[in-house]
Amino acid sequence: MRKGLARICGRIITFFARAVTAVQPVWQGVDPDQNRQRIYFANHASHGDFILIWAVLPPRAQRETRPVAGTDYWQSGRLRRFIGSEVFDALLIARKGDGPPGAAIGQMVGALDEGASLILFPEGTRNQTDAALLPFRGGLYHLAWARPQVDLVPVWIENLNRVLPKGAVIPVPLMCKTIFGEALRLAPDEDKDTFLARSRAALLALRPGRDDKAEVAA
Repeated sequence: MRKGLARICGRIITFFARAVTAVQPVWQGVDPDQNRQRIYFANHASHGDFILIWAVLPPRAQRETRPVAGTDYWQSGRLRRFIGSEVFDALLIARKGDGPPGAAIGQMVGALDEGASLILFPEGTRNQTDAALLPFRGGLYHLAWARPQVDLVPVWIENLNRVLPKGAVIPVPLMCKTIFGEALRLAPDEDKDTFLARSRAALLALRPGRDDKAEVAA
């Protein structure tokens, strides 16, 4: 009963997300392969970010892709708990400092070993600044090192911070895009700082109307 309700709610949320944002997927560097395990990593400005990525995936990929989200937000209240855990099967992790070291990476590696793909946000928190991207935290590197066979796909989400700004309850209808870039993998002997800089640059390169000089300076 609850599984059926969760599927229906997932369709409703997907329909609503598409209706409000008219979200358009742009498969710029990869195709929407339903049979390949991936880690989609994206910019983060809203709690609704993962919904736009999830909404444009093919049906089979949707069923096998789990967003990585904060326990504190998605466990606060019955509705959020139902949406996070049962509708989207989110992989809920404790914020940094709220659990034992390495626990979040262990959870994500475990989900990958079970065959799931993941959606994650390497900035670690929503970006409420004027910068295009916050510095990346180390989780993406540790996942790439632990499971080097899994493709890492950068995804730039355009405009959602304007559709659902911080503190807003009612979204503002605006067209959004999810731009999927070329898949990355950890290079042999590549250190963490080099890999994170390369991954961040790959994500920034997808941003429409980007200022290349500002990106280099960042």
